[in-house]
Amino acid sequence: MRTALTELFGIDVPLVGFSRSPAVVAEVSKAGGLGVLAATAYGPEELDVQLTWIEEQVRGRPYGVDVLVPASTVGDRRELVARLRAQIPAEHIEFVRSLLEKYGVEPGDLARGHGAADDQVVGVAPEGVEALVDVAFSHDIALIANALGPAPPFLVERGKREGVVVAALVGNARHAARQLDAGVDLLVAQGTEAGGHTGTVATMVLTPEIVELAGATPVLAAGGIASGRQMAAALALGAAGVWCGSVWLNSVEDITPDYIKRKFQAAESTDTVRSRTRTGKPARQLRSAWHDEWERPDAPEPLGMPLQMMLAKDAWQRIDAAAEQGVAGANALGSFFVGQVVGSFGELRPAAQIVADMAAECAECITGLQRVIHGGAA
Repeated sequence: MRTALTELFGIDVPLVGFSRSPAVVAEVSKAGGLGVLAATAYGPEELDVQLTWIEEQVRGRPYGVDVLVPASTVGDRRELVARLRAQIPAEHIEFVRSLLEKYGVEPGDLARGHGAADDQVVGVAPEGVEALVDVAFSHDIALIANALGPAPPFLVERGKREGVVVAALVGNARHAARQLDAGVDLLVAQGTEAGGHTGTVATMVLTPEIVELAGATPVLAAGGIASGRQMAAALALGAAGVWCGSVWLNSVEDITPDYIKRKFQAAESTDTVRSRTRTGKPARQLRSAWHDEWERPDAPEPLGMPLQMMLAKDAWQRIDAAAEQGVAGANALGSFFVGQVVGSFGELRPAAQIVADMAAECAECITGLQRVIHGGAA
């Protein structure tokens, strides 16, 4: 298959695999796609280690990183964690503490937090994101994607200066126009079916709208794409390829806790919810008792990003640890970001096999459509 995406990166399959799992990223690139690591899952030092490892695995094949870059960035990381934590209301800390106790999870000192969680949250704060960007550009990345508002000038300028493709995720035409004005090289039209931060427009509607608006700028379709048939549909809508995230959560290499993977496999496509209760911005995730508790009439309103994210990360570290130890209440709370394709999850497969299966099914689907056009002729 040859599209603007495959030509841009010299890859064999018009597929981008977005994941927080370094092994998934490496396997997607090795299988002929483009693996992209979720950089904000790591602090700067750990990101450097993970990118070094990925480069050792892919042996020159292209890969990229995804960051959450605010429109403006200032300052450094000094005293940032303490300053952010001081802004979290006592009411919210008490609510989460009571919630965890109700479900049998030891809350610990939520006001103090965890060093690792704080380091990750700083990666989405204006004062901390530049450190992640610096680490990313110190490696041989082929793409850097921004999923939080218009790409700031420093990111676009640095990408062009260093020969790195700058991509941006968009959820509506207004967002796309702003990104094009900012000078990005690649747009990802992410429909509401997607896991994580996402808007309200469906992929089937959004993709051709963004393709028409983008002109010569390549567009990828994202949201609800986990099979070759869906990949073929994206190409038919005018996309140069697909950006897939949720499908890798059902891979062998993914680092999501086993108990969450089991919940995914038992879920239906209707079992997700867009909620601000994990990061402070609407993000699609598996519905659980956590969301039910935050929807109670007496629950406080979720905070904005990064404060809600900081508060929730403390809680989720404890929930995951307790669930892995067999605490039933923790299992009821357990959740993670995932799209509506969760209803199609079955047995775990290697990431490379997922790429191969999607590519083969896509080709078969396109061939079948050609037979339809020619009246059933082979």
